[in-house]
Amino acid sequence: MSEPLPAFRYHPDPVGTSSIAASEKECRCCGRSRGYIYTLAPYTDEGVDEESVCPWCIADGSAHAKLQAEFIDPHGIPDDVPEAVAAQLVERTPGYASWQTEEWRACCDDAAAYLGPFGYMEIMRQDLLGELMAYIMDEMQYQGRRASLLAESLHRDHGPTAYVFRCLHCEAHLFHIDFP
Repeated sequence: MSEPLPAFRYHPDPVGTSSIAASEKECRCCGRSRGYIYTLAPYTDEGVDEESVCPWCIADGSAHAKLQAEFIDPHGIPDDVPEAVAAQLVERTPGYASWQTEEWRACCDDAAAYLGPFGYMEIMRQDLLGELMAYIMDEMQYQGRRASLLAESLHRDHGPTAYVFRCLHCEAHLFHIDFP
């Protein structure tokens, strides 16, 4: 039986988002098989493949220290995120798979929590259509029927996909829409 997963402030459900999965694979960093593995390949020059680092080595920073692994592209983090928060994201937070490259969202002088990839069905189920449409119209500059068509075309597993975040302070939802 595996030990309880570590908590990640900015990625609260990495199993639900498929960034971490149940696995008996051995971690390249600690050498242990702990029941879960990070499903993506970290950014590193050390030749670390997908499914080779455990979540505990991400959370405690040992994967970053030992393998120079980064889990989120620093270029996808807004410039106004405090340096310590950006370091937490890059060095100790599981990333997410997107079509092009992940972009992290921020609000209230902090990084937001990543909730996962959403399609139109998930957006509707979570009652996020109003916030999504505001993002599409204000940030992406799509208007009218074009904005509605984009929202309706979103799919969790094949693009375009909405990557949804929630502010840890004001609880606003933030979006990154990516296309294959």
